[in-house]
Amino acid sequence: MAFDLPARENLTRADFVVSATNALALAALDGWRDWPAGKMLVVGPAGAGKTHLAAIWAGDTGAVTIAAASLAGADLPALAAGPALAVEDADRVAGDRAAETALFHLHNLMPRDRPMLLTATTPPRDWGLALPDLLSRMQALPLTRLEAPDDALLAGVLTKLFADRQLAVQPAVIPWLLTRMPRTIGAARALVAAIDARSLAEGRAVTTRLAADVLDSAAPE
Repeated sequence: MAFDLPARENLTRADFVVSATNALALAALDGWRDWPAGKMLVVGPAGAGKTHLAAIWAGDTGAVTIAAASLAGADLPALAAGPALAVEDADRVAGDRAAETALFHLHNLMPRDRPMLLTATTPPRDWGLALPDLLSRMQALPLTRLEAPDDALLAGVLTKLFADRQLAVQPAVIPWLLTRMPRTIGAARALVAAIDARSLAEGRAVTTRLAADVLDSAAPE
């Protein structure tokens, strides 16, 4: 009997796939003790590994992690009093006056000896912030980037995603997928989930034939 159980995604350092596209960002976070004013902004496309990096950093620093969209209702002094703080998706405060104001005050409350990490998909100039003082502070942050994934990173991510789902995969599947799939980590996540679902529903092994069927069914007509 097969059960469609939720996949367990590991966000430890050991599970982080390092390549030329993310090595500089990882090194920047590892050097958090030397951050100017104790702050850093990580920028990269959706699904590029920002959450994974933030989880690694939080484990190293004891940081509390909060979504930027939740800041308007948060206890800002309590957040600033912790050992460190990670604010995810900081660009999502744009257009929400209360959230923008909360991020501005939180930035000002954070002492230099308590590091603060922020993540976003784009640099602050592209967020569409309405609060000029917040924009100036975000633009002053040191910034590190996660670049678009290369073959080495995508292969490692696919291997990890299949392993997270405890799926046995024929050796030819991952090289075959790399030449045909969209070139994003988000696409890799969706593709592995679809392959897992098709394999479970049809009782089939994960082969290039199954992968081809999944890609064909996802292709626009």
